[in-house]
Amino acid sequence: MKTENRRWWALSAIVLSVLVVGLDATVLNLALPTLSADLGASTSQLQWMVAGYTVVFGALQLPAGLLGDRYGRKRLMMGGLAFFGLASLLAAEAGSPGELIAARLIMGIGAAVIMPLSLSVLPSIFSPEERSRAVAITSGAMGLALPLGPILGGYLLEHFWWGSVFLINVPVSAIALVATVLFLPESKAAERPRLDVPGAVLSATGLAVLIYGVIEVSDRGWGDVRVLSLISAGAIILAAFGWWQRRATSPMMDLSLFRNRTFLWGVVAATTGGLAMTGALFVVPTYLQVVLGNDTLGSGVRLVPMMLGLMVGAVASDPLTKRIGIKPMVLAGLAVFAAGFTAGAFTGTGTGYGYVAGWLTVIGIGTGLTIVPATDVVLGTLPAHQTGVGSGLIQTLDQAGGAFGAAALGSVLASVYTAHLGPHAPAQARESVAAAAQLHDPALLRTAHSAYITAMDSVLGWSAATLVAIAVLVAVFMPRRAAEPAADTAEFKDDNVLV
Repeated sequence: MKTENRRWWALSAIVLSVLVVGLDATVLNLALPTLSADLGASTSQLQWMVAGYTVVFGALQLPAGLLGDRYGRKRLMMGGLAFFGLASLLAAEAGSPGELIAARLIMGIGAAVIMPLSLSVLPSIFSPEERSRAVAITSGAMGLALPLGPILGGYLLEHFWWGSVFLINVPVSAIALVATVLFLPESKAAERPRLDVPGAVLSATGLAVLIYGVIEVSDRGWGDVRVLSLISAGAIILAAFGWWQRRATSPMMDLSLFRNRTFLWGVVAATTGGLAMTGALFVVPTYLQVVLGNDTLGSGVRLVPMMLGLMVGAVASDPLTKRIGIKPMVLAGLAVFAAGFTAGAFTGTGTGYGYVAGWLTVIGIGTGLTIVPATDVVLGTLPAHQTGVGSGLIQTLDQAGGAFGAAALGSVLASVYTAHLGPHAPAQARESVAAAAQLHDPALLRTAHSAYITAMDSVLGWSAATLVAIAVLVAVFMPRRAAEPAADTAEFKDDNVLV
């Protein structure tokens, strides 16, 4: 097979790898009511099915990236896919909540390996001129998974048993594993980095504690002692990680990268883009399902305009970036992003889906125009021997930023909703608009729908303001010219190994 063809076939393995993780990110929430009934899972156990995976996924991406740099990124990718597929099979066959929680934790380990390494191999395969297109295709696959998860999940739950939402991961993982074996070349640091065990332990522990604390905000609130203790402990452990990295002879992460303004503001833009997308996906599905009255499958289908917009933006970002440059492209993406959220903030009780589909599309386009060039410029500034741990950092910040974003925006949503619902509303209705719908009181439900739309508009408005603020900071501090790539792109060798 020609080298040029093998390069793009290798990308197909990466796309399948991120697709399988992206599918799982959205499909479980659909199955929670069924799991509660069929497995007798308590509310706490249901929470751990979601939170346990998220905590492990967020905590292990930095160490996974380091191991990929040291032992080989293809080798680790193969292990992550095998882990993820096997754990999905175990989850599908789980006979108790405890077994399912354990399987979800293993799935988190596999996902934590797959995601950072899927990005880290791109600079090894593609030249700087081609890399942005590869990042765009990979980002498009991530975006495609978001509506595809609810669509597939809704269909499977309607026609099969709950285990099918996990079983679908098995063939996709297997295909991705075969494609990785056949097409993805091996790559690793020329000089194997030493294992920074204290750094790995501190980073994983700090992130796990911090992310879990943020997850608890949704149930306990920001002022809860347990939440504050967990977030404070996580921050202290991460501060200790930073202290250790500055003193270790072989640190896991070169913190001097953050002195590179291109790297720093590229990371900020990419993380903010992910956070904003989290905000949209946090409020819009409930609006589509509870307020507009669509079923789960119908709600997933109605999210498709956002993902089509994301893919359009991702594909368009490559030629546009070559024409106007990285910084103007990121700023343009943030502007489009903010425009979509601003339009969404004017959604009212009588607004039809056509208007909603329009601003969802604009948000998707803004996502692609922002995240793709920002991620590409970050990858381009990473030293060749740190692409694994650097990609792990990008994914970790995205995960942590998403958790914080969901918690912060969730607080805005809850406070505005309850304030507009009124003090005399039943306690059940004050919990959520979905809970209000279960009371079968038409007048109360109209009030709840109006309160939720007002709260959703507030979340979208805050997201727009955040994007504008970041755009101003990027305009002031991000260099117009990106730094040169840290190393030349390696070529495919006959033995399928990159050196």
